[in-house]
Amino acid sequence: MHHVVETQQFKRETIEKLFKLADSLKGVREESLKGKIMAALFFEASTRTRLSFSSAMLRLGGSVITMESGGTSSASKGETLEDSIRVVSQYADAIVMRHNETGAAKRAAAVSPIPIINAGDGNMGQHPTQALLDLYTIQRELGREEGIHVGILGNLRYYRAARSLAYILGKYNDIKITFVSSPELRMADDVKEYLNRHKVSWSETEDMRKIVDSADVIYQTRIAKEWIKNDEEYEKQRGRYIITREVADSMKKNAIIIHPLPRIGEIADDVDTSPHAVYFKQVGYGLLIRMALLKTILGGKVK
Repeated sequence: MHHVVETQQFKRETIEKLFKLADSLKGVREESLKGKIMAALFFEASTRTRLSFSSAMLRLGGSVITMESGGTSSASKGETLEDSIRVVSQYADAIVMRHNETGAAKRAAAVSPIPIINAGDGNMGQHPTQALLDLYTIQRELGREEGIHVGILGNLRYYRAARSLAYILGKYNDIKITFVSSPELRMADDVKEYLNRHKVSWSETEDMRKIVDSADVIYQTRIAKEWIKNDEEYEKQRGRYIITREVADSMKKNAIIIHPLPRIGEIADDVDTSPHAVYFKQVGYGLLIRMALLKTILGGKVK
């Protein structure tokens, strides 16, 4: 594993090794990446992903240099992405990059002599490390990755995390996916075609109530105002699928609610105390996955 660009590149054996390593890193502070430098290039705003990767690197003894928001970078002066990567690759041992253009991670990987880790590219791109941590959360909370029904709700067309989760679930057996959205925000055809090729059972509905009492996992998403530019359309969409405490209480025993965060009203605050709500634990799982990924890519010795 050199670059991490898209979810489809991972083999199941690789995922299993990452999960096993992540299990061993809970509460760990070590120096296996001492002397290594991670550059965090965030041409698009981020809180969780940027801080999660930075914390992961620091907990492994490495160092972090960072740039957040393209407005403060040479991109604002007209420098191409490729030139930015060629320059920053001279300063660091790996680049974690978020960009607002779909396909930016592949462009960066094509010219970078050091590993590129895609931290999200475009609204119809991918977020592979989010998919890994989502799957890890499912595995840790349910004890399995197969034989599950996953409901993915909300903004499916313009939400890279939802796309990436669907792709990674396509690697497993006996998976059922139900996409719940308005017609305007349905999952794109490329994901559906991928699932068909991998013989994954999927369906679509506009009615959240049809899956609440049968799903093992409910993956809620934010409508994302930055990707729906029409204010009237945004207001129409954002209140359509809300997980209330009453909805959570109707879920089957041991089912879980996950969310890539931030939430903007699509999960009511009183759901936080529900036994089904694991979205804040999910953040901690994400730290472990990113530690495991950095340790693997940058050659830290496993203790």
